[in-house]
Amino acid sequence: MSIIENHKTDGQPFSENPKLKARDVRVFYGEKQAIFDVSLDIGANEVIALIGPSGCGKSTFLRCLNRMNDTIDICRIEGEILLDDENIYAPKMDVVPLRARVGMVFQKPNPFPKSIYDNVAYGPRIHGLVHHRDELDEVVEKSLQRAGLWNEVKDRLHAPGTGLSGGQQQRLCIARTIAVDPEVILMDEPCSALDPIATAKIEELIDELRENYTIAIVTHSMQQAARVSQRTAYFHLGQLIEVNPTDLVFTTPEHTLTEAYITGRFG
Repeated sequence: MSIIENHKTDGQPFSENPKLKARDVRVFYGEKQAIFDVSLDIGANEVIALIGPSGCGKSTFLRCLNRMNDTIDICRIEGEILLDDENIYAPKMDVVPLRARVGMVFQKPNPFPKSIYDNVAYGPRIHGLVHHRDELDEVVEKSLQRAGLWNEVKDRLHAPGTGLSGGQQQRLCIARTIAVDPEVILMDEPCSALDPIATAKIEELIDELRENYTIAIVTHSMQQAARVSQRTAYFHLGQLIEVNPTDLVFTTPEHTLTEAYITGRFG
């Protein structure tokens, strides 16, 4: 029998105060199964890091949490994912407001080809969250402040967002995400295209945002997971192997596969 056959997740996959609950989640691309029976809570105002080797399913699982996989024709999801105990895959669930509640920041900064101001204002406008220009100005300023970008761009709000540095563009994308007042922020390797200084700023920002948001971050950097998260989940070949407080995962992992990965024996 292989080391992960009929595996039961080690550690603490469940939370006392869950914001999101995944139960027996299975993901298929056509006939190929990518995720196997994953059950995991993401606690309110928690940063949870999802780690594991390339192709282990961590990004696929993350994309289940706001139904981004719906955009892939051959993708099928089974099991349950609950946001505040409401099944996000229920037939009546409207994905547009869902994705406002569960925002996403991608691997490469992807500002719209618009001004800095219009990048941040886009979501509040299309979701009808503001009714006057003064309100919109306030949302834009507040979002840029929360993203740690306001002081750098306040004098050039009408310059194109694409003219910013890579790290600034990623913070602009975070400002755009939080402008619609989400409850959860999903981050898929948000620093992989950034230099160390920009990465440090994003990591500081994640720590500040935790006061107001629940955050799940996929990262290929174990050092980053150790710095920003309270709990870490280790994925291997589509299975959730271990979930524990981050310091425990990196000092005394419960599963041999987790230990092999964090000590660099594979991955």
